[in-house]
Amino acid sequence: MARRGALIVAGLALIAGSFAASAQELPKTHVKVIGYFSNLAQTKNVEEPFWKTDIPKESKGQVTADYSNVDVLGVSDFQVLRMTKLGVTDFGTSDISKMAGDDPVFEGCDLAGISNDIATARKACDAWKPVMAEAMAREFNTKLLGLAPNPPIVFWCREPIKGVADLKGKKIRVFNKSQTEFIAAIGGTTVTMTFPEVVPALQRGVVDCALTGTLSGNTAGWPEVSKVLYPLNMGWSISYQSANLDSWKRFAPAVQDFFAKQFVKLENDLWAIGEKATEEGVSCNTGKGACTLGKVAHMSLVPVSEADKEAAKKLEQSVVLIAWGKRCGKPCAQKWNDSVGKIVGLQIPIDKL
Repeated sequence: MARRGALIVAGLALIAGSFAASAQELPKTHVKVIGYFSNLAQTKNVEEPFWKTDIPKESKGQVTADYSNVDVLGVSDFQVLRMTKLGVTDFGTSDISKMAGDDPVFEGCDLAGISNDIATARKACDAWKPVMAEAMAREFNTKLLGLAPNPPIVFWCREPIKGVADLKGKKIRVFNKSQTEFIAAIGGTTVTMTFPEVVPALQRGVVDCALTGTLSGNTAGWPEVSKVLYPLNMGWSISYQSANLDSWKRFAPAVQDFFAKQFVKLENDLWAIGEKATEEGVSCNTGKGACTLGKVAHMSLVPVSEADKEAAKKLEQSVVLIAWGKRCGKPCAQKWNDSVGKIVGLQIPIDKL
């Protein structure tokens, strides 16, 4: 028994030694990184430590990064993928649906309201990931390394509302095409603006309501300029982690393998904190329930009625899906039906495209 224990200890030591040796064998590599918004829980708790602490630690100091957040740099999040394409940064992160103007496939797993729970959202995005990865490589010289959610995208309003009908005539901040189509269908007026612009816009009445995640808005100070939270799901603002392909090809094979393994862990950690943020988002904003990731506020919560849920589902099917299918084309829509559609229980009517 003692001999067996000694063998186990020796074996574990050998494994640990091989990992250490592997890390020490990595060539010195330094990279530039544009990270997500600095005030988000997933950035502060997962992404920033990943680059500043985990990567150097796991590589035994061989791999290091200059990490800056998109808002700190003063860069529009719409520009991050283009900057990655040009090699201005080696790695970049932003909301993938914001690239739908360049290619509709980037919105395919996060069309407004198609996934009402985070588990379904991940399955849908895992299914659509190869399609987005191919487009990202072809059009932006960029390698897709992972996807992650924000908390559910909901309505933040300056003044009280009772439901969908009260959004008619309101000026509403959106940030992707399918949200624009949904809001237009309910009679709202859409205003597109970047995340940092929203607080002053709400404060001054430039917009009446705005869409963002329940916890994302909380940590960015939206409760200070909003009275009402209306949690009709408008998506998950799926973010991507990516690398410039030329940079990636310059990395030694061992460094590529190191990054690939680290990004698997990062993706899982980001989905995990996304789930926790989803659980806490409403409670942080209403001051009722656990709030460890955000700031306690006292907003009014307007429950989504069954009638509004049904109305939203009809609009997703008759407006959002058909409009997106037309933009993406029949082959793309069929591919969506065979993958994402089966997961979310929706189908694009190909004959209407």
